[in-house]
Amino acid sequence: MGSGAIGLIGGTSVYNLDLFSDVREEEITTKFGSVPARLGGCQGRQVVFISRHGSGHAVPPHRVNYRANIMAMKELGVTEILATASVGSLNRAMYPGDLVVLDQFIDCTKTRVYTFYDGYTGVVHVDMTEPYCPRLRKVILGVTGDLPARVHPRGTYVCTEGPRFETPAEIEMFRRFGGDLVGMTNVPEVVLAREAEICYATIAVVTNFAAGLALEPLTHQEVVETMARSSSHLQHLLTTTILSLPGTGHCRCREALKELGKF
Repeated sequence: MGSGAIGLIGGTSVYNLDLFSDVREEEITTKFGSVPARLGGCQGRQVVFISRHGSGHAVPPHRVNYRANIMAMKELGVTEILATASVGSLNRAMYPGDLVVLDQFIDCTKTRVYTFYDGYTGVVHVDMTEPYCPRLRKVILGVTGDLPARVHPRGTYVCTEGPRFETPAEIEMFRRFGGDLVGMTNVPEVVLAREAEICYATIAVVTNFAAGLALEPLTHQEVVETMARSSSHLQHLLTTTILSLPGTGHCRCREALKELGKF
């Protein structure tokens, strides 16, 4: 099974990364909406970048058109997606500035569209035993050896609706659930990628301790400043991962709906 283009989906973390060469802007039209994308190359590999929150961070997490973003990736021939996310820590062993390669999630969102198959096009119960591609995760973790930042090999992400930050009582509940990190964007993105049979992995950047664990009230500026300090580490990890991805390989993610004959 050959590899196609590599997709990058970023929030605050990837906007200013100088990662591409020969960049061109395109508006990709899908049946779920239009998506502005940047297409280019990274040392010989074709890369597609979609800014999750749009230009100027204008789209709040509960209004992101996740279906259009993932469908645009699919239509552009993307077979592997590397996503980034800024997160608050529920785990005192995961400090601001740390990177975490997610392996599980807990969905606490409320109003989002979670599937391409909403009943009008059939019903799909996709397996999420390993929601983040184990093959991609292995590649990412294999290139972290010379990274100055601390990288955690696993973490459970709690996705909340937003755009408000969580209360200390909610954070305590999420900790008891087994969550390590909290954010607002990874679901339904990870689920839709699996329905589209695209390999998907997320590198989370810890920007702060969550409410009740932090010493000061949370602010968006704190998130932006920590992401800026971590951007060089993240850029290095993304670039090294892209260059380390094999040109061929088998992955169950790309056969997620094989029995149903979808996609």
